[in-house]
Amino acid sequence: MIPARNPKEGDAMLAFLLATAAATAQVVPTDYEAGHFYATPRTTAGQSLRLLVDTGGGGAAGMYWITATAANRLHLAARPCKADASIEVAPAPSFAPGRSLPPPVGPCGRSVMVSKLPYGMDGQLGAAYLGTRTWTFDYPAHRLVAEGDGWKPAAKAHAAPLGFRRNAGPGIDLYFARIVARIDGQPIDFLLDTGATAHPTAAGKQASGIETVHGDGVTSYITTSQLERWHAAHPDWRVVEQGDDLGGPAHATRLIEVPALVVAGWRVGPVWFTERPDANFHQFMAQMMDKPPEGALGGNVFRHFRMTLDYPKATAWFDCVRGCRAATSP
Repeated sequence: MIPARNPKEGDAMLAFLLATAAATAQVVPTDYEAGHFYATPRTTAGQSLRLLVDTGGGGAAGMYWITATAANRLHLAARPCKADASIEVAPAPSFAPGRSLPPPVGPCGRSVMVSKLPYGMDGQLGAAYLGTRTWTFDYPAHRLVAEGDGWKPAAKAHAAPLGFRRNAGPGIDLYFARIVARIDGQPIDFLLDTGATAHPTAAGKQASGIETVHGDGVTSYITTSQLERWHAAHPDWRVVEQGDDLGGPAHATRLIEVPALVVAGWRVGPVWFTERPDANFHQFMAQMMDKPPEGALGGNVFRHFRMTLDYPKATAWFDCVRGCRAATSP
């Protein structure tokens, strides 16, 4: 007969197990395509998933989510989240050793959100999931690591503070990270967005040289109003009309080439930005961040770095690997 246990003891044991799991670094099984990281864990039953690792995504809740189709394929039954009945969740899949992901931790417990929206892959690892620990996106090596408690930055890495919207208490409310970059000598607030996606038109691809797989690549985003300010101040900066049609051919947007930007004390460039409506950032993302961003920094900037996001300490570390140099002035 198994002796009865105090529920509080069970809670303490769960906390201990989670802390123990977080203490060890874990290389995440990953496919790297045209600047995007796709986690590719495999369940104990031999089923594989393909999940976009997106620091700027995961829906408004920023969660680790899978599609309803993927949940059905894995025989995971959806149910309302106890903390928010408007969110449908399912138990996190059980993964095989060596092909696993760190378990989700949050208000919905060890669960994943289930989305009924159509999507071209099995789901995403979003900001709220990523925000519970430290992650290294090694772009040149195409390697993603969930770091352990003992992680320390490389001696030559530069730090950049991250801004988060906080709740009334000491903790972080949401995990959509704001980072500052300097362009044309001016500081600009951006969403840190590993999932920022480009779908260049023929003209956009010819001008920018964006690498794509099945038409998709990575980019950085800028609001229409900021693009107009840049264009007025620097008519020599290249602009491609109808350079990206991610929103469909009828909604093609412009690209603008910025000669250089400085992030975390490193200078990179030139960098192409894709136009997005002001409302995307000044209204939609602004409600989930500590300050309204002017766009998003994406993989076409990060590709130069081994980038570590230390969410618990609200700090990003950039270790220059190629195509960047220390900035001699802001």
